[in-house]
Amino acid sequence: MRRLDAVLLSHDHHFDNLDHAGRNLHGKAERVFTTPEGAARLGGNASGLDHWQTARIAAPRGDTLLVTGTPGRHGPPGGDRGPVTGFVLAWEQQPDAAVYVSGDTVWYEGVAEVACRFHIRTVILFMGAARVKEVGPAHLTMTAEDGIAAARAFSDAMIVPVHYEGWQHFSESRKDIEQAFQKQGMEGRLLWITAGESALAVV
Repeated sequence: MRRLDAVLLSHDHHFDNLDHAGRNLHGKAERVFTTPEGAARLGGNASGLDHWQTARIAAPRGDTLLVTGTPGRHGPPGGDRGPVTGFVLAWEQQPDAAVYVSGDTVWYEGVAEVACRFHIRTVILFMGAARVKEVGPAHLTMTAEDGIAAARAFSDAMIVPVHYEGWQHFSESRKDIEQAFQKQGMEGRLLWITAGESALAVV
């Protein structure tokens, strides 16, 4: 197994984000970044990041990776299944080519603020419009339309959809996302990745 320098964990209290295999794996990483509440539960190598709080990871070649916690809202107002966090990753020496990992969130003003604070070149969006009976018809992760709003806000970024397949609570598929982006003439903004394989995002 490859060495894991760090794990980015949106939250620890839902099985589709941290299942049994994930719990066995995270202890093998040097560090785990998550919510303060999650870090308190996990203990050990877990560190909680508040909104806009930044941690530093020293890379072998001498660079420094900055990991910044970002706001997330895991559902509608009044039906939030959080707390959750997203992350911005940027090399300290190259801050204008950052990567944003949304975590389990819907599109709302907290995500929009990420676009205002950072120059993001790659956006990894947790999509699939997850729905559970406890909340009713409201979605807990981004819909295809949320993805369009994010693409407009992060206007210089490639959009990488993830977290839209493999669980019954997803209500939108890759086809739904593709069709929404095609309708807006944005299909060229999408970068699809396959689990276990590497992909290159040109930034």
